[in-house]
Amino acid sequence: MDQFALDALERITTRPQEPYRTFALAPLTPVLGAEISGLDLTKELTSEQEEEVKRAFLAHHVLVFRDQHLAPEDHKRFAALFGPLHPVALPAEDSDPYILEISADSKSREVAGNGWHADGTADIEPSLGSMLHITRIPETGSGGDTMFANMHLAYDLLSPALRTFLDSLTALHDGARPWQLAGQTPPAEYDVPRTEHPVVVRHPETSRKLLFVNAPYTSRITQLSAAESTALLDLLHAHVAGTPLLHCRVRWQPNTLVFWDNRCVQHHAIWDYYPHSRYGRRIAIDGTRPRA
Repeated sequence: MDQFALDALERITTRPQEPYRTFALAPLTPVLGAEISGLDLTKELTSEQEEEVKRAFLAHHVLVFRDQHLAPEDHKRFAALFGPLHPVALPAEDSDPYILEISADSKSREVAGNGWHADGTADIEPSLGSMLHITRIPETGSGGDTMFANMHLAYDLLSPALRTFLDSLTALHDGARPWQLAGQTPPAEYDVPRTEHPVVVRHPETSRKLLFVNAPYTSRITQLSAAESTALLDLLHAHVAGTPLLHCRVRWQPNTLVFWDNRCVQHHAIWDYYPHSRYGRRIAIDGTRPRA
């Protein structure tokens, strides 16, 4: 481990953590993720519980809640504590416009989220975060884990010279790109978003810097030539995918809800369970425009 990594990890892991009074919290790793027990999300949270969940969310970025038997209204009520619900981009006919069904089985030829990404970064205002409630896991009892990567730490682990260079750059995020990478064309009714965002942004609540590029949506860095942009983006994407220090892994059980901060976390839904099935519902929350 080089000195950049050691310095960054020491800054994060030595921060004092206030205790939680209304639930138990067990970190998944020293730098990302935590499992919370002692809350029943089918019931309205008290003001103290709500404040502590929000504090845990900002501290750990990925929260895991087990044994949550949620109706859609419970799911939406909990998500609404964090802001207005973010509508599904292309909702199915007669479906709830705020609930995206996440489903795969033996007929699936691809699955949502199978690769490192953040959700909807081509939007002018990408979502604050998502709550995914998995109710059915593969029949084998394993597989379908989700990996998460800490984008604050992804930035911190880079050399000072590279961080300074990245601070000055912007990148184009293209909503058609995920479709094109899959060899498809966006539906005619899809109003394809394309937005230029800073390569390095600050978290809107903590002001911490983070790396804000991802392989499916970021098409190019606008200040560089095409070849330079490709080389730099390839380096940054490989850094996110290939640095285990950034990652935590959530192993799903039935009736698990995971809430992640889309502003500072990337995720990868691992599709290692074909031909078995998996099912859940995801709700996203409105965010704000990323700022340098």
